[in-house]
Amino acid sequence: MADQTNHNQAGEVAPSTVDKQAPNVEHAPSTDSPEATDLPTANAPDSNAAKPTATPPKREKPAAKAAVGEKPAVAATEEKPAAAKAAKKEKAPAVEDKPFVEFIEQDYLPALQKAIAQQGVQDLQVSFAKQKLPITGFESAEECWQIIGTWKETGARQFNLYFPEEDIQGKKGFSCNEGKKPSTLESFLIDERKITLDLLVFGLVQRLDGQKWLGIN
Repeated sequence: MADQTNHNQAGEVAPSTVDKQAPNVEHAPSTDSPEATDLPTANAPDSNAAKPTATPPKREKPAAKAAVGEKPAVAATEEKPAAAKAAKKEKAPAVEDKPFVEFIEQDYLPALQKAIAQQGVQDLQVSFAKQKLPITGFESAEECWQIIGTWKETGARQFNLYFPEEDIQGKKGFSCNEGKKPSTLESFLIDERKITLDLLVFGLVQRLDGQKWLGIN
């Protein structure tokens, strides 16, 4: 009775043994809210994971292999220059590239006679010889190749075309006379850079026409 009287006087209730064992509910952590941890999750990237430092180099595609029986492209390009060279070799050389005497006899004289005949002259006789210049004052000069043209009916007319260098691209001279020895040696086609067969024919026909020896002259 005394103990009970003392307890009531203090105004306190002694806690039960159950209350001593159970934790305080108000301060206990809630089980509904997530708790932060150091473990990585599927939704959040790991901050300690290694990051790539550079973009990996791109791999080049291997060159396409040629089909069976097909020649590589390089081989095709190498064959083109060879074919072009073969075509050049097959091309016939120009008549002007022939040796001098061969060109005059085979090409120039026939072409010249044909061109003069078309101007109405049918009695022209043309020859080709290496001899002295028939010009007054050139008796001591060396012999040179000449084309000599004479008219049969009017034998007094004669022209000479000179090639002192034995080259159609070199120096050339011209003289003409009627019944007497010529005294003047003219330059012939000196302003042309390159002499061709047609130009050589045209130049002489034009010079003879200027002398009034062609057509009805």
